[in-house]
Amino acid sequence: MKCPRCGSVDLTDAKRFNLLFETHIGIVEDSKSQAYLRGELAQGIFMNYRQIVNTMRVRVPFGIASQGVCFRNEITLGQGVFRTLQFDLMEFEYFIRERDWEKTYDGWKETMWKMAMDLGLDKSKMRWREHESFERSHYSKRTMDIEYDYPFGWKEMWGLAYRTDYDLSNHMKASGVDLNYRDPKTGEKFIPHVIEPTFGLSRLLITVVVDAYREEEVNGKKRTVLKIKPALAPVKVAVFPLQKDEKLKARAYKLYQDLKSQMVCEFDDSGNIGQMYRRQDEIGTPYCVTIDYKTLEDEKVTVRDRDTMKQERVSIGKLNDYVKEKLI
Repeated sequence: MKCPRCGSVDLTDAKRFNLLFETHIGIVEDSKSQAYLRGELAQGIFMNYRQIVNTMRVRVPFGIASQGVCFRNEITLGQGVFRTLQFDLMEFEYFIRERDWEKTYDGWKETMWKMAMDLGLDKSKMRWREHESFERSHYSKRTMDIEYDYPFGWKEMWGLAYRTDYDLSNHMKASGVDLNYRDPKTGEKFIPHVIEPTFGLSRLLITVVVDAYREEEVNGKKRTVLKIKPALAPVKVAVFPLQKDEKLKARAYKLYQDLKSQMVCEFDDSGNIGQMYRRQDEIGTPYCVTIDYKTLEDEKVTVRDRDTMKQERVSIGKLNDYVKEKLI
């Protein structure tokens, strides 16, 4: 049966290999419409496995990574982009010998946890949870999730599954194509087993934002601040003149022009200094640089740290290196 939309995809074969799933989209019964959507990235990787092995001279163990849009008929209100109809998924299929699966699985666990720490996520809000037998996918021998404590409870952030040789064995059986891997040194032939780390890009975004969001009281007023890791902050530095003075503004704008060739930065001269600080706090800018009248004399600026709100005088000539060192 051909796809009614494009006519180019054989839906029988596509559904057999889990490349597409048939669904009815919509949360209201009367307005639902039939659609054929990609439910996962994995099968696209397995479909290209033979070509990659033949053309790229890979050696087991090796991985194939993919990133793309997938679809699930799951929309949960009140959870931001945590669970949506369309989302961005990132997956590895890591091909190994069966005897190495436990060692490789533990290695990926360590790597994924380290990645979360490198992103600056709060360790106290994260945990590993192993799936019980009744909730594991049919293809998995072992599945674990890194869960995060969101405002709406503990939920999966990333997943790690041992898919055994389920996918390649079934593709080989259904297609008649030999998907055995041949070791070039020993001549041994075998179907590789697979470890699958899975990352949701949209879900990771909301996790980073939720983890960094703070509301603090400063001098009796509420401060909203995004304490995101400086290396991840969309804007690294903001430059302000202390007051609405053309001399200060000109010097501040010149500094902004110099810095923006090195990093993402913003210039702002609207409102008082406190208002400008607060705007940058809300978007997670780690450092704010203020040009004042003393700057015109000694070529030094005031650098204010987002998290501690402490201020330090730094020479303009050393400012670029000063900020870059702190962004590492």
